[in-house]
Amino acid sequence: MKKKYSYVGIAFIILLFGIYTIPKVVDRFKNSNDLVTFNKVPDFEFVNQEGKTISNKTYFGKVYVVEFFFATCPTICPIMNQKMLTIQDDFFGNPNFGIASVSITPEIDTPKALKEYAKNNAITHKNWHLLTGKSDDVVYELSNKGFKLYAGKGDKAHGGFEHSGLFALVDKKGYIRSRRDQFGNPIMYYRALEEQGFPDQIKELKEDIKILLDE
Repeated sequence: MKKKYSYVGIAFIILLFGIYTIPKVVDRFKNSNDLVTFNKVPDFEFVNQEGKTISNKTYFGKVYVVEFFFATCPTICPIMNQKMLTIQDDFFGNPNFGIASVSITPEIDTPKALKEYAKNNAITHKNWHLLTGKSDDVVYELSNKGFKLYAGKGDKAHGGFEHSGLFALVDKKGYIRSRRDQFGNPIMYYRALEEQGFPDQIKELKEDIKILLDE
């Protein structure tokens, strides 16, 4: 009888251990890298606010967020960059994290203008590069075909140009990544703005940056 009870006791302990450890395993699974992988970012080469040449190779080995903007934008850019500042603050000092803000008005946004913009907008992370190209055609090629994020001419109310209000997340190997929505569909990009009653996805973006940094 004593042996029988001892076996029962051992089984009970194992059961308790299993109940205790299952949530731990599930929690680890939730924090594992299960993000969707999309196309690789095409090669690009621009000049940043310090007059230095920055390319996609500069970001290799880093997790980074990409946006398309212009410094004189009167509408969504100020809101987008306020959201980006919170991302900067959360990952400030992390050498494996970066931000690429690509200007869609390179003829206006010179390195000097972008440096002033950075100063006026508290952009201080050493890996946050405000990028300007040789022509808008080069930028549009990257935004519309490379990232599939719209950028182009617009009406005067929007400063004469239009662009997406989305952020792209790129992993250490240069691939665009994202999570899935509640229906299991890849979102591909993260909303920087509230749209049609849907909240922004900055919280989700920050969570996924952390996941990729741990890869």
